[in-house]
Formats: sequence, structure tokens, C-alpha cells
Amino acid sequence: MLPESFYMLFWREFESIKAGADYFHVRETTVRRWLYQPDKYPPNPCAEKLLVIKARGYLPNDTRLSGWTFDEHRLVMRTPEGREFNIKELESLPVWIDEYVEYRHLYGPLPRKPQPQPPREYGKDFGYGFRGNQPRDKPAPWIPTRDKMKTPRRFR
Repeated sequence: MLPESFYMLFWREFESIKAGADYFHVRETTVRRWLYQPDKYPPNPCAEKLLVIKARGYLPNDTRLSGWTFDEHRLVMRTPEGREFNIKELESLPVWIDEYVEYRHLYGPLPRKPQPQPPREYGKDFGYGFRGNQPRDKPAPWIPTRDKMKTPRRFR
């Protein structure tokens, strides 16, 4: 990606350098270098790809993925035909396929085409495991290794 394209796309998607730094999980200084000194500090290729995905609202340019979109607020993938899949539904998709193949083996093809169902609404706090009626613990905040306090030299 050309530095001018990165600059224009960055300012179209983010309102501030801090918002971009939070999105890319880097420091604000790094983003300033990418934006204002691209000859000396070119943008990270992964950051370029993430920026393109955020700007387009869908997955990378691949003929197999044309028409697929991803809604990051609802955590839903949308097919070109308009079907939507939640993240949890995508995890259980292989099991559903195996069940369908077994059903066809036992009973033959379905008498009619099934109607599309909307995706189930799972909260963003869906987790794994069951702990009774206790409320879930909040996840610990993610802290990049570079920001963690380093141990003093005398304790190493």
C-alpha cells in the first residue's frame, strides 16, 4: 500500500491517533511514525491489512470470499445470499454437517428445503464452561508485554 493511501484511509476510519493506536495495539508514537515518516518507518503490513478490512467492512480480496461481510458490532458473518452466522454457530458447524450427513444416510434427502433462520443472539460475554448460577468473572484487561513493568535488575 502506498504511504498516501495508508494516510488517507487511516484518517477516514479513525478520529484520532489514539483511536488508531488502540485498534492496532501499538503506541501513538508508532502510528505517528507510520503516518508522518513513511519513508523511514513504513507501516506494518499487518496493520495495513487490518486497516483495509476495517475500511471495507469485509474480509480480504479473495475470489472465494467475495460478497462475505463481517459485522464487528454484532459479531456476525454475512454470506452473499444474506444468511448470517454467529461465531458460536460457526464453531458448531462441523457437528451440524455430520448430523445432516448421518440423517441423509438413515432417512434419505429432506422432503423440502429448510427455511433460513436468523442467528441466535449471544451476548458478547458468552464463555466456555458452566459454573452454576454464579455470575461470570470479568476478564482481566489485556496488557501488552512491552507495557508491563519490568522487574528491577537486582531481583533477576
